[in-house]
Amino acid sequence: MAYSITSPCVDVKDQSCVEVCPVDCIHFEDGQDRMLYIDPDECIDCGACEPVCPVEAIFENEAVPADQKVWIEVNALWYQGEEGKARARARVDELVPPKG
Repeated sequence: MAYSITSPCVDVKDQSCVEVCPVDCIHFEDGQDRMLYIDPDECIDCGACEPVCPVEAIFENEAVPADQKVWIEVNALWYQGEEGKARARARVDELVPPKG
């Protein structure tokens, strides 16, 4: 079981979750990513990140709301090498089109 970050994080990127994660499994590349991602293979399911998220974007995978389930895949995709990162970024833009 792991946690995933969902759409409320897009264009917010508050890093409170990064600060409390005991295994450093939450990442993003500044200037390239519009949100943060949780590595499903590194997450130890401790839940420390969930209560500190100011936009309530983090959920245990089994508790992700139905309309946000796609974000589980987006998080995992980001950790599949450079091609995965590019595909995750494209998927974020598709799901939440950039403003402007």
